[in-house]
Amino acid sequence: MKNVTLLTTGGTIASKRNPETGLLSSGAMTGEELASMCELPDDINLTVESIFQIPSNQMNNNRLKELRNRIAELLTNDEVDGIVVTHGTDTLEETAYYLDLTLDNKKPVIVTGSQRGPSQIGSDAMSNIRQSVLAAANQQVKKLGVVVLFNERLFSARYVQKVHASNVDGFASAGYGYLGTVDQDVVNIYQKPLVKESYEVTDDLPLVDIIPFHLGADDRFIKTSISTGAKGIVLEGSGRGHVTAEMAQAIAEATEKGIIVVLTTRSREGEVRYAYDFEGSVYDLTNKGVLIGNDYDSKKARLKLAVLLATGAKKKEIEMAFL
Repeated sequence: MKNVTLLTTGGTIASKRNPETGLLSSGAMTGEELASMCELPDDINLTVESIFQIPSNQMNNNRLKELRNRIAELLTNDEVDGIVVTHGTDTLEETAYYLDLTLDNKKPVIVTGSQRGPSQIGSDAMSNIRQSVLAAANQQVKKLGVVVLFNERLFSARYVQKVHASNVDGFASAGYGYLGTVDQDVVNIYQKPLVKESYEVTDDLPLVDIIPFHLGADDRFIKTSISTGAKGIVLEGSGRGHVTAEMAQAIAEATEKGIIVVLTTRSREGEVRYAYDFEGSVYDLTNKGVLIGNDYDSKKARLKLAVLLATGAKKKEIEMAFL
């Protein structure tokens, strides 16, 4: 008998239709209600805890910390073989990566959600929960870090992204693929991460902003970050990691004030690298004190930078962590 704990936080996967509006009320269902709708094998014992009942746009740093601490506590219990977290899809990839960065888990921790509510035609809610529980009870899923299950596929939290606003095939890892599948009741693992990072976070996460490049972008958002106390900035540049000259000049001011700036690319695939020497290029920005974010997307880079800053890491340590 395998023992799996299901932690529910709300989202579309726990939604009910509001008769007054005809729309979904996200997070309206309790974990117990959700679990009662899943048909699980007899050899899995499921324990359910409702942590939050919120839409995932209401997930914040304090709730992330509470969720992480509860998972860490459960992982120390010898009677718990694996953990499943249900979550709204809009911020699911961010929560999953935060958990991956702050948990040193050998046991399976699976994060899942759904693009359609349990009452909608063609809902993916119950199948995603069922397959996540099966994965959490499977020995093959150990030592993979935090894993996201969606539409029969298992993804690394480091690379998974929500790639479609509504389709049930809504998550993917561009350029890296998935770790494995859950095909009916069979779990298959095809690849494993080579590196698992884990950081002990004692302080609250500091303010880290994401500032995207667009054609004609100026320095207003960067100056606002500086003036409102940001400890870090993640730049989302174009191509190899380019921004406008106006942005570059303001970034120089930010780094001079001790703000850690990490450069990412808005492209779905590829890495930030030197290619040109014009103002606003990667070469220019690094000369102004910016750190290269390699293949991190801006959301994951923001979380990693915030976690590293919360550990007290210095600039050189942060640079090496992104490399």
